Amino acid sequence: MFDDVLTRDNEIAHITSSAFVVNKNRSKALMVHHNISNSWSWAHADGDVDLLYVANKEVKEETGIQNIKPVDQNILSLDILPVLGHTKKGKYIAPHLHISVAYLLEGDENETLVVKPDENSSVQWIPFREINMYSNESHMKVIYNKIISKIEKSSI
Repeated sequence: MFDDVLTRDNEIAHITSSAFVVNKNRSKALMVHHNISNSWSWAHADGDVDLLYVANKEVKEETGIQNIKPVDQNILSLDILPVLGHTKKGKYIAPHLHISVAYLLEGDENETLVVKPDENSSVQWIPFREINMYSNESHMKVIYNKIISKIEKSSI
């Protein structure tokens, strides 16, 4: 049906599902410090046609929080993101593209956060106004700012 566009088997470009997780009052985002990119980022994964399910599952796995819910079933942001060449689990991964489908989720900021050491080194709630100070990926700052602007201008 989709060939290999949903998995990393496609070494040129594949679809990833991302979660921009906000607290109840929409002032903070739940971010993880990814080991590979050495940057603060949202949780994201690939490999399943149910992209909202993948986003939910990955947030739970990468952050430890379990009380999350979609704010909206619709896609929040659709972007094409460059991924630099890197080594993962001892294997070189060539530069490629992520066709990023992002959803807005709400999480409980009072839950205990858990690091997933094979993927990240830290997890924390970051105030919207500080995200640009944490992220060192300029292309991601543009996306986070776009998403935050959407949240602040709407009633979601």
